[in-house]
Amino acid sequence: MAKESMKARERKRERIVAKYAAKRKALKEAGDYEALQRLPKNASPVRLHNRCKLTGRPRGYMRVFGLSRVTFREMANQGLIPGVKKASW
Repeated sequence: MAKESMKARERKRERIVAKYAAKRKALKEAGDYEALQRLPKNASPVRLHNRCKLTGRPRGYMRVFGLSRVTFREMANQGLIPGVKKASW
């Protein structure tokens, strides 16, 4: 489980990126890179990091499900993810 402060920091970054998205796009199209530099660092979408929605784990993230590999496996084995079952051949 990730620390609550790390999860909160990531949510804060997501809000800041959404807030400045239109402004960043306009500045990029205008070619005004000096004004881009004056925006907050966390306004850049590059600083976002995908995390598991349940545990906050930053590694082994499965984009399609929004979960880490560990959480995905547990939920799939319990039958909590529709359309997913354990492979056997």
